Amino acid sequence: MTPDAFSSGDAAWMLVSASLVLLMTPGLALFYGGMAGNRHVLNMMMMSFGALALVPVLYVLWGWSMSYAGSSFAGIVGNPFEAWGLRGQITGPSNEYLLGSSGYPAVIDIGFQATFAIISTAIISGAIAGRVKFSAWLTFAGIWVTFAYFPLAHMVWGGGILSHAPRSLAAWLFGVSKGEALIAPIDFAGGTVVHISAGAAALVLAIVVGPRAGFPKHVDRPHNLPMVMLGAALLWFGWFGFNGGSAFAADGLAGVAWLNTTVAAAAAMLGWMLVERIRDRAATSLGAASGAIAGLVAITPAAGALTPLGSIALGFLGGIIACLCISLKYRWGFDDSLDVVGVHLCAGLWGTIGLAFFATDNGILTGHFTEGLKLLVVQTLIAVVAMLVSGLVTLLAALLIRATMGWRIEDEAQGIDLGEHRETAYDFRESVASHRRHAHDARISPAPTVQPRVDTAGAKE
Repeated sequence: MTPDAFSSGDAAWMLVSASLVLLMTPGLALFYGGMAGNRHVLNMMMMSFGALALVPVLYVLWGWSMSYAGSSFAGIVGNPFEAWGLRGQITGPSNEYLLGSSGYPAVIDIGFQATFAIISTAIISGAIAGRVKFSAWLTFAGIWVTFAYFPLAHMVWGGGILSHAPRSLAAWLFGVSKGEALIAPIDFAGGTVVHISAGAAALVLAIVVGPRAGFPKHVDRPHNLPMVMLGAALLWFGWFGFNGGSAFAADGLAGVAWLNTTVAAAAAMLGWMLVERIRDRAATSLGAASGAIAGLVAITPAAGALTPLGSIALGFLGGIIACLCISLKYRWGFDDSLDVVGVHLCAGLWGTIGLAFFATDNGILTGHFTEGLKLLVVQTLIAVVAMLVSGLVTLLAALLIRATMGWRIEDEAQGIDLGEHRETAYDFRESVASHRRHAHDARISPAPTVQPRVDTAGAKE
């Protein structure tokens, strides 16, 4: 097969992967919408779709430039004006599409990376369900993706201080070999950039915004579990593009990432349901869906660095850890409405740090003890830095919004769907009016005569 054929196949793989990742945001909307109460379901879905509306625009304007521009400010963020509006990134002087390092048009990679920014922002919304203004959420989403996500993408994937570059923290700790860090950090598809950053933001935001009225004793239960499971299925499906596409080619690495993603999610589901069975005497559909997501989160940074056996171990433990972590909100008193902290932050931390035990080439438990310990230090460092960057940006943005436009809706009792969007998912008022009208008609109309049924023996019932 010719190199051009390889490039065409890789380009097709990346376009399909980008489409799958984009599908994850509507999947998340269904997942969160089903978990929300029936008075908040549309708002939860709108928060995901709001991120889907806002983030791609910001990504084209300055997000790609801040993430992957050639010039860097101390390895922390790229120059937002160097490639503003994708200037000079898509076509060259002769109006031909510029090719990236993978051999296919660079614009395909740009589209793929934009979908990561969208889903990362949307994930945060689950922590503040049922109590914040939609306008406040959109304002926060724009600030967070600009000052937290884009810089973190640059730090990890754009050659910044959390990457394998010769001026990174890993290189400073353990030296450089052949122009890159001797013990290179591993974040295959976004454990730090996506899940740890979103989970840390969710934790800070839940604390600053405050709990829902009645928390923790009187809060809405998930109103539509079939919707939750459908959303989880779409997320799982889209995650194959998330992890498999991060190989940036239709090759063996993409196949390994696909397989590792499958078995890690399956093992995590088993781990979560095992905890539920022991603790609550029943494995639940909500637990199965949440366990699968926790496994997908855990394997995200490690999908290309583990064997399938290692992925099973990482996923199984990730499901157990996430299931136990969701109870922290009751112990510590922060209202993380839809368990973003437990599923994304805790499972993301485990996946990012825990991969040091199972990594194929330099894992503690795979025969590379000394190098594995060094990798454990590096992975812990990048996880902590990602938490601090996202947490600090979130804190400043949340306090600014609270002091200006305010976070909370005025009347939580009537439901955020009606108060913020002037619509509801289920028109109970129409149903009640219809019921009363039929009851009234029954009172003023004579009841129909019903003849008694006679059985085959001729006896009246």
